[in-house]
Amino acid sequence: MTNKFEAGQIIDGKVTGIQPYGAFVALDEENQGLVHISEITHGYVKDINEHLSVGDDVKVKVMNVDDARNKVSLSIRATEEAPKKPAAKAKKSQPAFKQENDTAGFNTLKDKLQEWIDQSEKK
Repeated sequence: MTNKFEAGQIIDGKVTGIQPYGAFVALDEENQGLVHISEITHGYVKDINEHLSVGDDVKVKVMNVDDARNKVSLSIRATEEAPKKPAAKAKKSQPAFKQENDTAGFNTLKDKLQEWIDQSEKK
């Protein structure tokens, strides 16, 4: 298997088995790989059986080849174009707070300094 498959390669395969965690895909007569549930399609997959069935022909991309463990990681999602996200709606710009009169709200220290001096002299 060492020279047969490389990461990035796109191959036609056939689904040979489905488990809750992914689907097994035959790459040729001797080798198969696993498409993890997160690599089935774009978006969330709750049940693989809603997307694939045993015997389906699929196009897969080789994501990783682990020769030591004789495993091939595959992705169907990587062979498909990602769906376009809907345009975000523009939010109406509103002030963070509404000031009822000019004396309410935050004042700088400079504006309040004379008032505080006057108050302290009256005491």
